[in-house]
Amino acid sequence: MRNRKGLIGAVVVTALLAIYVWAILGRARGLVSTGEPVGIAIGIGVLLIPLLVIGLIAWEFWLAVTVQKMADELAAADELPVDDLPRSPGGRIDRAAADAAFEEHRARAEEHPDDWRSWYHVAFAYDASGDRKRARAMLRKAAGMYRAERKAPR
Repeated sequence: MRNRKGLIGAVVVTALLAIYVWAILGRARGLVSTGEPVGIAIGIGVLLIPLLVIGLIAWEFWLAVTVQKMADELAAADELPVDDLPRSPGGRIDRAAADAAFEEHRARAEEHPDDWRSWYHVAFAYDASGDRKRARAMLRKAAGMYRAERKAPR
């Protein structure tokens, strides 16, 4: 069985958020039920924030499930990214080596722009280079391509 600590942590945090949202919904309902225009406006605003948060969390869970499916498929094909970059004694990845590896993955992705696997590898190369924002963007791109490939008629 795979290590599920991350999933368990995410579920626990989401459950705590659900309790928070439940409490907020009660407050928002109370504000709206006052009948006062200001109370109604504040109540609606209080409702929108948790709904936005719930939507964002659902989106992240959807991404996580897709990335796990992608990783499982890559693992089955023995194509998972390998973390073999040289490290300092403190454990930091050698920046020059990470940049060189990134260039290899970027070039492969440019050669195969419609292959989600290449963008998945670019995402992990960005992560190794320390650019988490672009790494997430590339994971989202790869996940979108993966989902589209699964929906396409064969």
